[in-house]
Amino acid sequence: MSVRSFFRPLACAAVALASLSALQSAEAAPVLMSPQWAADFCTAWNSTPQLSQGLAGEWLHDDKGRGYKIVEMYRDDCGKAGMVELKIVPKDAKAYCSYGGVPKAAPDFDVDFLMHAKTADWQAMGHGDPGPMWAMMSGRLQFQGPKLVAMRAIKPFASFLLLVGKVPADDATCPSAH
Repeated sequence: MSVRSFFRPLACAAVALASLSALQSAEAAPVLMSPQWAADFCTAWNSTPQLSQGLAGEWLHDDKGRGYKIVEMYRDDCGKAGMVELKIVPKDAKAYCSYGGVPKAAPDFDVDFLMHAKTADWQAMGHGDPGPMWAMMSGRLQFQGPKLVAMRAIKPFASFLLLVGKVPADDATCPSAH
């Protein structure tokens, strides 16, 4: 047996293992704006002081006494059927994301928020281009909710948009309708 024929199966196995690992990594990222992605986003929110601490004041407590705020999001090119929800509650003097997934609560847009944009615009905003003010003013980000409350929280809102780009996601397909 030659050295080449001895190592060939090992080399093939290594290539197959690397391919499988790459495939699993690609599959590991949930679809952007899917319920699993929203759950991951919720976890990331709680680890982002600009959100958990930065929104713990007026933004969080402007809730009509309900004890929570709702943020809904979807990708325009995927439609409203792929909408997800974040539920933000006060916990330990922070704005804590207690739920991310399929919408469960009926929003009240006097205090809650809905944001939607094309996938390419979510990607761009997730990388800081454009910033939150320009995204809203240019119409790249459609927004419903109390605008003055949002404007007073513009710095944490910038962190929110950047977090969209930090939470791993597959944006090649649309989330399933839920």
